[in-house]
Amino acid sequence: MTLNREQTPLFRRGYRLQWEEVQNSHVILYPEGMAKLNESAALILQLVDGKSTLNDIIGQLNARFPEAQGLADDVVEFFQRAYAQKWVIFRD
Repeated sequence: MTLNREQTPLFRRGYRLQWEEVQNSHVILYPEGMAKLNESAALILQLVDGKSTLNDIIGQLNARFPEAQGLADDVVEFFQRAYAQKWVIFRD
């Protein structure tokens, strides 16, 4: 899937992000199970609110981590993987 940075990611129905104390990490919960997230993935997915576009999310991450270079491409690549895993869908 080729993403347009003006698209808005949102969690697929039945999927949600939450802190899981037992795992000591954020996880994606879904009907078939759970996926444990690393810190970077959790930081990105915490910005998914159904209103912010990919550009908005990239802008928020750039403001939070100004020392990071090439962040935009990494974020888009992450969302392509999240889409392939069926965690998120996109709205134009």
